[in-house]
Amino acid sequence: EESSSEEINTEEVSSDEEVKAEESSSEEINTEEVSSDEEKINSSASFLLGKKIGMTSIYSENGLQFSSTIIEAGPCYVSQLKTLKNDGYEAVQIGYQEHKKANKPKTNHFKKANSSPMKHISEFRVENNENFLLGEELKVNIFNQGDYVKVSGISKGKGFAGVMKRHGFGGGRASHGKNSVMRKPGSVGAGADPSRIWKGKKMPGRYGGYNVTCKNLEILKIDLENNLLFVKGSVPGANNGLLTIYR
Repeated sequence: EESSSEEINTEEVSSDEEVKAEESSSEEINTEEVSSDEEKINSSASFLLGKKIGMTSIYSENGLQFSSTIIEAGPCYVSQLKTLKNDGYEAVQIGYQEHKKANKPKTNHFKKANSSPMKHISEFRVENNENFLLGEELKVNIFNQGDYVKVSGISKGKGFAGVMKRHGFGGGRASHGKNSVMRKPGSVGAGADPSRIWKGKKMPGRYGGYNVTCKNLEILKIDLENNLLFVKGSVPGANNGLLTIYR
């Protein structure tokens, strides 16, 4: 009976060892998967396309409140590699947001990269594009929390505006016999000479809709699952507007 009980104990020990071996092997597999995910990050990539979602507040560990903009950045796909030999310069072209109603030229262009056609395409100069692959996916993991980035977009259109709103003029005086000149530009040039308006004169006109770049914006938070960047401060454009994010 003692020998049989010893055999049972040895069998239990062996089964425990097998379980531990399986757990260690699964841990090794998990570490390999993590390392493979880390390898997918392209350290040479420093640019993405995205869209503005809106604004929110983020609180630091010290309880300080920071206004931040939520940007859905990527995923973007490399659609073309410009080379010095073929194009005269080195650049990487990326696409963002799948285009379901793309025409044939755009569809065939993305076919070369084994990718579905993208709605927005942009090109970025690089010193060497050998680190990029056609059809490669670029995500928000190319950035880190605490990085400083530039964000470019088209500012909100304000329509036709006068000189006070458009250029910050002070307007005319409202006393001493002045009548209906409070928001007018005043004199715009001499009459006899030069008898014309100089080019570049600040006048009423269409206001907004410019290409604007905000520099040195800090990344406060990154949501890898939803491809979101939380950037400190405001960025140009309305919600759902296209943005370019780069270091």
